[in-house]
Amino acid sequence: MTSCDYPFLLINKLKITHFSGFGINALSYDYNVTIECLANPHKPQYGGGMVVNPELKLGLKGWNAFGDAKIEQRVSRGGNSFIAAGYRKQPHDSFSQKFYLEKQKFYTFSAWLQVSHGNAEVVATFKTSTGFKHAGWVIAESGCWSMLKGGLVVNASGAAELYFESKNTSIEIWVDSISLQPFTKDEWKSHQVQGIEKARKSKVKLQAVDATGTPLANATVSVTQSNLKFPFGCAMSKHILTNTRYQNWFTSRFKVTTFEDEMKWYSRERSRGKEDYSVSDAMLQFANKNGISVRGHNIFWNDVQYQPEWVKSLSPDELSSAAEKRLNSVVKRYAGKVIAWDVVDENLHFSFLESKLGENASAVYYHKTHQMDSATTLFLNEFNTIEEMHDGSSTPAEYLKKIREIRSTGFNGPLGIGLEAHFPTPNLPYMRASIDKLAAAGLPLWLTELDVSSGPSQALYLEQVLREAHAHPAIKGIVMWASWKPEGCYRVCLTDNNFKNLATVDVVDKLIREWSLGGSIGSTDAEGFFGTKLFHGDYQVTVTHSGVNDSSLAQNLKVASTDESHQQTTLHVKISPLSNVFN
Repeated sequence: MTSCDYPFLLINKLKITHFSGFGINALSYDYNVTIECLANPHKPQYGGGMVVNPELKLGLKGWNAFGDAKIEQRVSRGGNSFIAAGYRKQPHDSFSQKFYLEKQKFYTFSAWLQVSHGNAEVVATFKTSTGFKHAGWVIAESGCWSMLKGGLVVNASGAAELYFESKNTSIEIWVDSISLQPFTKDEWKSHQVQGIEKARKSKVKLQAVDATGTPLANATVSVTQSNLKFPFGCAMSKHILTNTRYQNWFTSRFKVTTFEDEMKWYSRERSRGKEDYSVSDAMLQFANKNGISVRGHNIFWNDVQYQPEWVKSLSPDELSSAAEKRLNSVVKRYAGKVIAWDVVDENLHFSFLESKLGENASAVYYHKTHQMDSATTLFLNEFNTIEEMHDGSSTPAEYLKKIREIRSTGFNGPLGIGLEAHFPTPNLPYMRASIDKLAAAGLPLWLTELDVSSGPSQALYLEQVLREAHAHPAIKGIVMWASWKPEGCYRVCLTDNNFKNLATVDVVDKLIREWSLGGSIGSTDAEGFFGTKLFHGDYQVTVTHSGVNDSSLAQNLKVASTDESHQQTTLHVKISPLSNVFN
């Protein structure tokens, strides 16, 4: 039975209004990030945390020159105090403050920066006993303040020194409202729990009444989940078409996928003019048959080494013609059949199309894809934005800059942020802070190719990253990059060739069970009300009451976040003898 069978039933989902705790009195995490350049900086997060003199109101107390820079406290016309480093000869010439950092803690870092003229990329760095740790990046401007947000963990407890660096030594670096806040592992886990409670669950309230509208006390209510809303999946290879064990293993777990290679240009047009979509067509048919959503991956890959061999030597005019044909071919074929398009993959690290066709080449193909498939979200897709703090090519600041470049060409279609998430050893504070910053753009964020480096801690690291991603309110979906092939996996294998689970998929199965713990059973109160909290998804509600002979009512229920639902506050369940219900 569905809600259409009982038009007098009203369904609603309530927003989480409070959180009862993780068992500890944890300091809440501050997800806020400002990506606009402001006339004045905000107050430091957490009051500055461990930082001495975070707002520079006490002169240079706590701060020292780093390298050969000359530093001073300055005061703006509006009365705002800040620290400035000038006469810089080396990138690291700036100012510093010393701390004692502990191995077992997570550190979130933020600061507001400005440069004396122009704009420049500035990185916050910690010099530790085991090496240098970048904590975050920002593109600072003159005339306004930009917020840097990042984080770090250290390999060993000990002394550490914070300083700022920029390759542009002609500019002065100005900094204000600096914050370094430590969290214990338990506190960090409490943030994850709170994130799940806020982003993945909603309160549901229902009232059972009889045929006359009288509330029914002590009615038995059973709520059973039939489908989890949060998209969690895994990449798929062509071998699924011919391997029944692979099919059963995959379909029992995942409801979203990305074809690893089978939709890419080099797979579908190995020879010029000879396109073959038979494999990707068959994979899409298989996915549709099993209720699995597919991300379109990818239209173009901006790395020269992953072009079809015949493409690499084309002249600009020939490339323009071939790319236009490729775009029309793949997008028109699968328009409306995929939930996303990765349009120009990795265009922060690579620029094959731009080098041949001009600096706006990527933006042109976003425009053209949208013209052919206007309802589908078009993603940028990059690596090292959340996973590697030392890669300056794809920092959150550079990612947001690329989004602005695409928008500046007049493209107003739906954009999404794809984070490949190929992790070495995870740095969870940097990951969280980077997602915070990207989320401020107001676009959907997905982890699109999640894996972690091999090694004895691979399963542990995979679990850490999955939990962190699922708990972040901004993440709208996760796809792991772990497709099965007889010759082996890219970096993460979930199963062996006999489809025996490995430790990594034991983690995956555990989390699927945990995230699918939807359902509840109980009794209504004296007013006929029953309340519970559920993961977003599809449910069946069954209500029975001994006072109504042979009574039972089952109805489908969709639980969504309040920003997706504008219905009333209570599900009113009216039950009566079955003979009357069906009359």
